[in-house]
Amino acid sequence: MTVDENILRDGLANTLDGSDLDVLGKKYEGKVRDNYTTEDGRRYIVVTDRVSAFDRVLGTLPYKGQVLNSLAAWWFDQTKDDVPNHVLEVPDPNVMVGIECVPLEVEMVVRAYITGVTSTSIWTHYDRGERVFCGHTLPEGLKKHQKLPEPILTPSTKAAKGDHDVSASRAEILAMGRVSEEDFDLAAGYAMKLFEIGQKICADRGLILVDTKYEFGKTPDGKIVVIDEIHTPDSSRYWYTESYRERFEAGGDPESFDKEYLRRWLKEAGYSGDGPPPAIPDEVRIESSRRYIEACDQIRGEAFVPNTEPPNDRMRKNLGVP
Repeated sequence: MTVDENILRDGLANTLDGSDLDVLGKKYEGKVRDNYTTEDGRRYIVVTDRVSAFDRVLGTLPYKGQVLNSLAAWWFDQTKDDVPNHVLEVPDPNVMVGIECVPLEVEMVVRAYITGVTSTSIWTHYDRGERVFCGHTLPEGLKKHQKLPEPILTPSTKAAKGDHDVSASRAEILAMGRVSEEDFDLAAGYAMKLFEIGQKICADRGLILVDTKYEFGKTPDGKIVVIDEIHTPDSSRYWYTESYRERFEAGGDPESFDKEYLRRWLKEAGYSGDGPPPAIPDEVRIESSRRYIEACDQIRGEAFVPNTEPPNDRMRKNLGVP
């Protein structure tokens, strides 16, 4: 582990669970990110340490926001020549500034394996006998965690905070009137391109990019760009290439370092998104953070170094606000 466990343990008491930067502009609070829209058309995205699963905010993990922000910035830089994005600058370990966009009312989810434990996962649907998922006909005889014949696009509705996303086919999404056919198809093409690039880079790092989701928005001049973040452990599932085959053939779960660890812990604790969530023990929080950091290190090929300053004071200093 590149970050000493004692630093992670000390960080438990210094997590960024929220921000108060209303001086920047109008605030919108998502599950993990606090967004501030300025009058001159920028959006400040504060990536907090909040962690969500099953569409619920469950608490905080030390340095998670810094890991996600740095990794998203890295991926945006790697893919900017192939797919346009919203990034303007990264002025703080927890902050990204982008062009203010109107989000498309659909999330583009790309899956290359049949897996998952949530109610919206492709494996959950397949395991109960369904053979059509988001308009794709799935072959008989697939096993959990098996690679699909080819990556598939499985879009979902964008739920309000506290509600659940709903997977749907292209035809169903268009019938809802949430997005135009032209915008959907352009965003879908971008999503598949991003996934292709992500899979190639990850394969070179000894990783499998299993599935992920992308969000897109429209700039003031009508251009569709990828927004929010891409290929972080919050939006993506990663497995180790080296151990995948052996574990799959043994009927076990692949070795991963994404949110699946926390999801499995919650499922074992009897929680799947309904009712009040259980308190996450410190040891689980530390292990979750360790996995986020491990993902960042392996993907970028360099060690993550956390900034241990009090985050709110540091952000104000770096952003030049009182």
